[in-house]
Formats: sequence, C-alpha cells, structure tokens
Amino acid sequence: MTPPERRGPRQAEAERNDRALLRAAREVLATEGAHASVAAIAARAGVGIGSLYRRYRTKEELFQRLSVLSVEHWIAAAEQGLTDPDAWSGLAGFLTACVEFGQGSLGPIAGTIEVTDRMRKASDRSDRLLDELVDRAHRAGVLRADVTPVDIALLIEQLGTSPVLDQLRKQGRDDLVPEAEAARRRLVALALDGLRAPGAGRLPGTPPSLRLFTERWSRD
Repeated sequence: MTPPERRGPRQAEAERNDRALLRAAREVLATEGAHASVAAIAARAGVGIGSLYRRYRTKEELFQRLSVLSVEHWIAAAEQGLTDPDAWSGLAGFLTACVEFGQGSLGPIAGTIEVTDRMRKASDRSDRLLDELVDRAHRAGVLRADVTPVDIALLIEQLGTSPVLDQLRKQGRDDLVPEAEAARRRLVALALDGLRAPGAGRLPGTPPSLRLFTERWSRD
C-alpha cells in the first residue's frame, strides 16, 4: 500500500491562506458587492496582496473559484439531504446548511464574471438535486404544493445574507455575532414553518421562473 502523501509546511500554509481568502471574499462581497477590492479581501483574510495573487491571477479568477466552491457545497448539502429517509428533514437540513454557509453572498457578482464550464456543470447538477429534493417532499405531502425549486433557491439566497451579521462583522463586534447567528436560525425556523404543507393560503402571483435565478449570471 502506498503511504499517504504528506503535506509540507508550505503547502499546509497555502491551503490555510486559501480557505481564509475564500471566507474573507464571501464576507467582503456581502458588504461591498461586486466592487469589493482585492486589498479589502486580503486585509480581511489577514494575508498580503502578494499571497492572493500567487493563488489567483485576477479578482475574476478568485470569484470564479469561490462560485465553484459555493455550488459544490450546495451539491454536498443536497446529496446529504437526499440520504435522509425523512423527506421533510432532508429538505430542511439542506436549506439550513446552505443558509449557514452564506450561499446568498455571491449574488452581487452575478453577471460580472465569465461563467466557466466547471461553474455551469456544477450549477446544472445542483439544479437537478434541488428538483429531486423538492419533488420528493411534494410526493411525501410535507411541502406545500405551490412551492417550487426556484422558490427554495431564492429563499436560501435571501436568508443566506444577513445585514445584521454583515454589519457586526464589519464593525468587528465579535461579541454580538453569536447572538445575530442565533437570531438568523430563528428566522430560518420561521421560514421552514411557512414551507410546510398544506400552508395557510396560496402564495401570491405566479411562481418565479428559473430564468430569474440563472440569467443574472449571463454577461450577454
């Protein structure tokens, strides 16, 4: 048996810097949007701009990588949800995991970067998995009949960004962050209650189309 490859100190440090940069990019995007500067991201991550550019040649490349990682997290959460024998628990666990990850923080860069083949393929798979989660919950009679996969995706984006959390992090108020995170968990619980079948009344208007969620990313 071939022994596992050991990572050297430099490789381990590079991986730590990478995780810090990606986390910082999500946080800076949440407060500054697509105009977030490389300097602000590097400062939030606690690394030099040179370290950032050694890993990512451009800001667009950083955002493309961040997009792939975000969708891959979505896919992992959906696959985990589908392994749950309880259709409602699986859907609720998926939604909660995506919100806590901050899935909605990438919204500001939609339409500002080129969508790579890897991004597109990951997005297509994430759509199929969400469709499966929603269809399973509908068949089990636990999700209100008028809720669509796009409704779920948009809800995750809305709850995945938290103005209160973003403001506290920007202010450096680490003492209040746990309370704000707990408050968001309450909002997620309230939203999940609203998704349960049969629902108190019909949702207004017509269901949003998939175009609303995906075509923002087109640069055409």
